[in-house]
Amino acid sequence: MSERISGRIVTPDGVVEGSLHLDGDRIGSVEPGPAADRWVLPGFVDIHNHGGGGFTFTTGDAAQARQAAAFHLRHGTTTMLASLVSSPFELMRDAVLAYAPLVAEGVLAGVHFEGPYLSHARCGAQNPAFLRDPSLDELTEILKLADGALRMVTIAPERAGALDAIRLLVEHGTVAAVGHTDGSYAEVMAAVEAGATVGTHLFNGMRPVHHREPGPIVALLDSPTVVCELVADGVHLHDGTLAYVAHSAGTARSALITDAMTAAGMPDGEYDLGGLTVTVADRVARLAGGSIAGSTLTMDAAVRQALGAGLSITDAAAMAATTPARAIGLADDLGALRSGLRADLVELDAELRVVRVMKSGEWI
Repeated sequence: MSERISGRIVTPDGVVEGSLHLDGDRIGSVEPGPAADRWVLPGFVDIHNHGGGGFTFTTGDAAQARQAAAFHLRHGTTTMLASLVSSPFELMRDAVLAYAPLVAEGVLAGVHFEGPYLSHARCGAQNPAFLRDPSLDELTEILKLADGALRMVTIAPERAGALDAIRLLVEHGTVAAVGHTDGSYAEVMAAVEAGATVGTHLFNGMRPVHHREPGPIVALLDSPTVVCELVADGVHLHDGTLAYVAHSAGTARSALITDAMTAAGMPDGEYDLGGLTVTVADRVARLAGGSIAGSTLTMDAAVRQALGAGLSITDAAAMAATTPARAIGLADDLGALRSGLRADLVELDAELRVVRVMKSGEWI
């Protein structure tokens, strides 16, 4: 007997007041009719997340990763990548081996290496001691060990060997992302030509726009094949910037992310991020020098921020689920409330707070 979930169902085509019917662990149909005072959105897909709830993905510890994923699942994130920061090769290798079973189990959708092949000039909260040029030997070994668990790698395209690294990743079905870059417009466009399809937290960790050298931001925004990540916490981006990207690139190319770290959902205080000490005060995470160091965001809060910036709930749902799912190659299985897709969903009350979460047809 299939379950019926009543409310304002947010589908790719708009909001349907009525009920969503399940067919096992899949979405059966969405039918108009009497509706409960609830919003029903697709389960959120967070493609850039370093941890939360006091737990981290950055150390390669599987027990920590399981707890971090469980914390974000309670906030509606039914699909997520475990993001590491710049690290020695040994940690990268060990993390892939530790997290591959969690990917096979469905706890994680894959691993994301944010670094170490990044710019010193735009390293932000990355540990500069670990930054280096892309290594095809390192990537080849990790791709082999990962056996499909490595989903995305962020690279600064101006580094020596970056374009070859991007091509290698793409050949192996791994998403190449551009980020933490001081590269020129031409260098970033070359990365896109080589196959990069994601812009890592657009605007943050990038050379700013200049009208005579537009740089990475304009290159990524103006590339039809690139999905732009947006940290919608009101700190990384002004709401006007968030809305501008959604309007100019379109929601099909704009993905909400958390870039969350250990301190998400935790009290103010000191935390670790890749060996660097981060101080969290009034929900903002910073290094001692003042650089923003990840966020304390959850995806449900990112959706509320997007709505506060003037976006519709249909657009916010697309940016929080449909677009990021497509960005990492999962759109045929999840990311929208559409017949045949996996029954991942989140119920929100009238104030857009999480009431309950379903993953693969089961309430958690």
